[in-house]
Amino acid sequence: MKYLEINFRKINKLAIVGLAFTLMACTFDEEVDPNRPSLEGVLSEASINQLNNLVVGIESAMRNGLGIQTTGSGTMARELYLFDADPRNTGDLLGANGASLDNNSFYSSSPWASRYLTIKNANILLEAVENTSSATATQKAGYRAFAKTIIAHELIDVVKSYGRARVDVSDPNNLGAILDASSALNAVVSMLDDANSELNQAGSDFAFPLAGFAGFDTPSKFGEFNRALKAIALLYNDDKSGALAALASSFMDLDGDLTVGPKHVFSLGSGDQTNDLYKIVDNNGDQIIVHDSFINDAEEGDLRVAQKTVIRSNPTSQDGLTGTHQTALYSSNISPIDIVRNEELILVYAEANIPSNLNEATNAINIVRNAAGLNNYSGDSTAAAVTTELLHQRRYSLWCENHRMYDLRRYNISSTLPIDRSGDQIFNQLPIPLTENE
Repeated sequence: MKYLEINFRKINKLAIVGLAFTLMACTFDEEVDPNRPSLEGVLSEASINQLNNLVVGIESAMRNGLGIQTTGSGTMARELYLFDADPRNTGDLLGANGASLDNNSFYSSSPWASRYLTIKNANILLEAVENTSSATATQKAGYRAFAKTIIAHELIDVVKSYGRARVDVSDPNNLGAILDASSALNAVVSMLDDANSELNQAGSDFAFPLAGFAGFDTPSKFGEFNRALKAIALLYNDDKSGALAALASSFMDLDGDLTVGPKHVFSLGSGDQTNDLYKIVDNNGDQIIVHDSFINDAEEGDLRVAQKTVIRSNPTSQDGLTGTHQTALYSSNISPIDIVRNEELILVYAEANIPSNLNEATNAINIVRNAAGLNNYSGDSTAAAVTTELLHQRRYSLWCENHRMYDLRRYNISSTLPIDRSGDQIFNQLPIPLTENE
């Protein structure tokens, strides 16, 4: 984390530029600060140090808005409630008294702005790399591969939350259209393939350090992360055979540690940020309260319930909602958050195998079940039954990680969610922010 602590301050200028880009319908005004590197200085003859600062800024920005995006989608999917001072978390997101989602509220604007801040900074890196003689061709390939892969990751998250994404934002004066999910995911796959081709030209080492990618910080190992993202994008776009092919080149390991994978990292250092999904046990305010259905629907002996949640000393209530458990997903405010891990990839592998190889799908599901202290799956051997089991395992393995709302939407089963209060509604997609002026 030392490198991050030192360089987040240096990248602040570009992060602010990116934020202005996203919050103002992607308008972009250049500024020059004589006390810090200017945008012009980075876009023309950037040094290796400046390029590396951009990489640090991209990794840092990836973490922005994660708490809001995760708790927002988790509330809508009835995974959790966020009990804090803002009534919209227990009102708007649950459709209280017939309310509609607001396209100009923090829960709709912040995730979008955060994802596109990262994308903007990645596009700055791509432009800077083309306009410098400081890096070799091999080093430039590494920078391009990193930037394109991260853009693809952020766009997947946009699709999950909004059902659509604006893919072409490289020119703020000539933005591309907001694409439907399938078209956006097709573009993501193409981008990941371009990045993978760059990785094949990037040599044995990157010219830059990566803070959250321990074990994935060389071109070859980062390529396994790239292929994992491709598998996820293809699965989400209903190309299951393509997803299986991509997984074969990813870091998925059916016999491996389920926790392995790149992570968002945090620290208490000056200029850094903490994990805002961590909550103090039994705190009276600012709590992620577990939806009762997560506790009640669990199989007896499922270790994930005890690993991810904790019983409060006293049940808590807000706005007519109650809960006996709160999150214990993270042990401290500097605990890392997974970007993607082996456990998720094994579940992707299981899902992708359901149409063609139910036995292999079931075997993969059993790996996850056994790790959670459960016996092998013993239900019906039909595609429908195994799919139901797959979604159950995703629900418990990926709880409070911004997956459940999208899983329900893509399988068209959001209507099966419980209604917590009379007058509540079920939403499964955030509105595109007002500032995008569709």
